[in-house]
Amino acid sequence: GERFLGDYVSDKRSDVVIATKYTCNTTAMQEDTRLNPNLGGNHRKSLVENLNESLKRLNMSYVDILYVHVYEFRTPIEEIMRSLDDAVRSGKVLYVAASNFPSWALARANTFAELRGWSSFIGLQTRYSLLDRSLEFDLQPACAELDVGIIPWGAVAEGFLTGKHTRESAANLKSEHRSHKVADHSKVEKNWKILDEVITVSKETGRTPVQVAMNWVQQKPGITSPLIGARTVTQLEENLKSLEFKLTPEQVKRLDEASKPAEIPFPNSFVSNYDRFIGKNIEVPRKFEAISTSCNFGRINL
Repeated sequence: GERFLGDYVSDKRSDVVIATKYTCNTTAMQEDTRLNPNLGGNHRKSLVENLNESLKRLNMSYVDILYVHVYEFRTPIEEIMRSLDDAVRSGKVLYVAASNFPSWALARANTFAELRGWSSFIGLQTRYSLLDRSLEFDLQPACAELDVGIIPWGAVAEGFLTGKHTRESAANLKSEHRSHKVADHSKVEKNWKILDEVITVSKETGRTPVQVAMNWVQQKPGITSPLIGARTVTQLEENLKSLEFKLTPEQVKRLDEASKPAEIPFPNSFVSNYDRFIGKNIEVPRKFEAISTSCNFGRINL
C-alpha cells in the first residue's frame, strides 16, 4: 500500500499530506512467521525501525504526520513523546498524532510535551459514529482542552450504516472481520432504529445513508475530517459527496435522539447537578459547549 501511494504521489509530493503509523507488530499477526517482539509497540526501537521502513516503501524523505497506532500500556509516555520529538527534529516527521488513546494518556502525553518543549500530538484518531458515541463523554472534552483535532474512524460502522444490510442478510454474513462487526451491530435492536432514522433523513435530503451518517459526524464539535475506507472509486466518490451538503439542525437533532446513549458514565452523569451545586447560568467556556449542552448545565455565551 505504501509503495503504491509513494508512486502515485511522486510528482505531487508538496500538494498532499501523507500520514503513516507505527506500533502494530506484523509478525504477531502472521501465523507462519517467527515472532519478533521488537517489531511492534510504542517504544523507540519500534518507532525508528517502522518509520524508516515506511519511508523506504514510500520512497520519501519525510512524512507529514506520524501516528502512534495504539497506546499499549507498556512504554513510558515520556519515552514515547521524546522519541517522537526526535523524529520531528530529524526532519523525517513534520507532526505527530495519536490513535486509539485513552483520554488520560493523551492529556499526560501533551502535558509532558508542552512542559519540555517537545512536539505535541496535534490529532487523535478514534472510533466515532451514530452507533458508538462514547467519544463525547471524555475524549472530546480532552481534545477541546488540548487543542487536538479529532479524526474519527468507523463513521459508517463497518458498513452497517450504508443501509445495504437487512436483518436476514446480516445474520448470514461470513466471519471476515468487517462482516463479523456488522453481524454484531445487527444483534442490537437500537442500531436498526438508528439506521431507520438515517434512511428517513437520506430520503428527505436526496442523499445516501452513507453521506448522511458521515455528514452527522462532520458536524460534531472538534471533528476535522472523518477517515474513509473506500474500496472502489464509486465508494470514494460517494463518501466525498458528503461534503456537498449540510444536515439541518432539526435533522441532526433527530439523529442525536435516535442514537442517544442509553447510559451516561460518571462523572458526566453528575455534571447535570452543577447548576444546583455551583449556580445557574454561569458561563461555560465555548470549547466545552458540547458537554454543557448534553448535560444541561451552565450557559454558553454565543
